Amino acid sequence: MNQKIFIKTFGCQMNEYDSNRIYDSVKKIGYEKTKNYEDANCYLLNTCHIRDKAKEKVYHEIGRVKKIFRTKQKPLVIIAGCVAQAEHQEMLKREPYIDLVIGPQSYHKINDTILNYFEKKKKIEETEFDAISKFQYLSKIKNKARKVSSFLTIQEGCDKFCHFCVVPYTRGPEYSRLFNQIIDEAKYLADSGAKEIILLGQNVNAYENEGYKLSNLILEIEKLTEIKRVRYTTSHPKDMSEDLIDVYKNSKKLMPLVHLPVQSGSNRVLKLMNRKHTISEYLKIFDKLKKINPNIEFSSDFIIAYPGEKEEDFKDTFNLIKRVNFINSYSFVFSPRPGTVAENLDLIDNKVSMERLEKIQNILFENQIQMNKSLENKTIDVLVENLTDDKSKAFGRSEYMTSVIFDGKETDIGKIVQVRVKDSNRNTLFGEIITNSDQKVA
Repeated sequence: MNQKIFIKTFGCQMNEYDSNRIYDSVKKIGYEKTKNYEDANCYLLNTCHIRDKAKEKVYHEIGRVKKIFRTKQKPLVIIAGCVAQAEHQEMLKREPYIDLVIGPQSYHKINDTILNYFEKKKKIEETEFDAISKFQYLSKIKNKARKVSSFLTIQEGCDKFCHFCVVPYTRGPEYSRLFNQIIDEAKYLADSGAKEIILLGQNVNAYENEGYKLSNLILEIEKLTEIKRVRYTTSHPKDMSEDLIDVYKNSKKLMPLVHLPVQSGSNRVLKLMNRKHTISEYLKIFDKLKKINPNIEFSSDFIIAYPGEKEEDFKDTFNLIKRVNFINSYSFVFSPRPGTVAENLDLIDNKVSMERLEKIQNILFENQIQMNKSLENKTIDVLVENLTDDKSKAFGRSEYMTSVIFDGKETDIGKIVQVRVKDSNRNTLFGEIITNSDQKVA
């Protein structure tokens, strides 16, 4: 079997990790990755159910594939990810062009599912929650990502049941991978050229397996000499434990950006959302980390105009942003997700919602701009990931995950270099290289 697979990924970093691992798996049955639709014998769409109209985006994408292959042999069409989990049989009924539907906890079955389809020519959906078997299977297949900055999923699922969120229904209950399984994958990534590891989970700081917690993972991974930086996302304020906070006192490689979604600055709205934390608890975490290291900065997620949000609730969110000074955050107007508690709640007037979102984004974007401006004419450490598309510049990221473009070379890839920042905009720093402070990737 010598086939080509095109994988398109929507959504979160965990989906990116999953797409890479799917490819690692299907290589075993003869599939090679292609970046061109037209060359594909198999088209796989790895979907996300978090954003608005996620299901319709899938059908729109399938429509594009139909047009491309109108005069060619139809590819095997696979829908994977969270939309697949949520919709599964309905998708097969609604769109005959789809052949296989595979949920995010069934990727260990993808090879057998593909082979069974070709043998029986029967549409199949695999959507069982079986995280244990999934990770046992994936642990036997090497992670071939070979990126300077590599994702590593350590935890999946959620037991929090926030009223707006579909994750418990699409990813299942919280499951933490075996500690040694994660460390083995981290070692392989380091041996393959990774200099930074980003630990992933729907509730990454809820990780706990046989007494090991996220703090233990961070301290163990940073023992790997090849690894220069460690990050984790996405965390929940309820799981920001003292042992994790204490890691920031001792760790030399844990980056000083904490992505800690708060969703709203109003305790009343947080209760409506079933978030299980308060603003005072959130600010205690903030104050503890700032006391440990004043250079630690925060980013967050905000849902604006959640059903029942009053003007004073909105002002509480605005004031929280001013208090914490989040340097990089995501903000969206609430949109209902099918199957959630909040699905049928009365929406706030669209004009009011958009006005509130604009005000929030203005202050969040201003924070980003001011943070980046504060770095102009200063020298920062940058981990070089690749060259720009035209090969004229190098691209890397600062300790705060900000994009940096500068006059680097291909030989700088995989190094931490010092860059003097000359200019900036909201999303990017621009500068010139000063000196190399790390060794070349082996």
